[in-house]
Amino acid sequence: MPLSEFNIIEYFFKRGKNQRKDVLLGIGDDAALLKIPAKQVLAISMDTLVAGIHFPKNTKPYDIGYKSLAVNLSDMAAMGATPAWVSLALTLPHANKSWLKKFAAGFFNLIEQYQLQLVGGDMTRGEQLTITAQMHGFVPINKALTRQGAKPGDKIYVTGTLGDAGLVLQLLRQPEYKIPSALLNRLNRPTPRVLEGLALRNIATSAIDISDGLSGDLTHILKASHVGATLWVDEIPISNNVAKLINAHKAIELALSSGDDYELCFTVPANKEKQLLKALAHHPCGIRCIGTIEKQQGLRLRYNNGKRFLTNKKSFQHFQD
Repeated sequence: MPLSEFNIIEYFFKRGKNQRKDVLLGIGDDAALLKIPAKQVLAISMDTLVAGIHFPKNTKPYDIGYKSLAVNLSDMAAMGATPAWVSLALTLPHANKSWLKKFAAGFFNLIEQYQLQLVGGDMTRGEQLTITAQMHGFVPINKALTRQGAKPGDKIYVTGTLGDAGLVLQLLRQPEYKIPSALLNRLNRPTPRVLEGLALRNIATSAIDISDGLSGDLTHILKASHVGATLWVDEIPISNNVAKLINAHKAIELALSSGDDYELCFTVPANKEKQLLKALAHHPCGIRCIGTIEKQQGLRLRYNNGKRFLTNKKSFQHFQD
């Protein structure tokens, strides 16, 4: 029997009773009914992934399901929000039972890991595989991290390593090259820094997740905060996998311009750096100070010796002249 829209929802996405007490009514009606905790505000994000643009068309369905939720969790992390509810809109060229089973397995991996609940969405047929997930989370009143609070003198930090996903995208153009699984997972299964984002409440003055490249995303903070910065490119954390495969200049360019890292970039006042190091001491991703916020607007890229870092690479944009 061919799969219908409602069969797909019932078989692959409706998982028993409500898993969360704050879900009064979940999948199965015209809208979900959800209860926001007292003294919390609602944080909402939405991301769309399109086959051939946000992931190669031959990406495994498990990885597509995983990443479609991970990118939204990364937005919650950047806001210092606790993720709670998810809605999913899925456009499929055709309904394939095996593909749907694997996609749902990847999606629900993170649902279970972060104690979320899928509360609704939409299922349609279309020419291009497209996944849109909307995430809802909570953050105490006046405690959300935003892009607007960076001040001159703040230090700029990032989590993890940068440029890994960008290198994978380049290597995928060489079918004969066998990409190490640990490196491939940095593109297909990014780790959302949710716990790190929660730890940054009351410490960071601003934050953003790195989805389109460090230079472009840091510039969003600078513009929103009406400040500038000097970024010391020698300090950008580069993984051993990347360092082994390309030279230092190209690795820095990847970190600055390539997307899909989903690490956090954030700013911290000098008087809270000890508090920061203590708060994140046991987080395995690690953090690195890579620059300083300054009054003079604009982003200046320099080596530790003061020499300018020159590059023509720009961060990813969907619509470019």
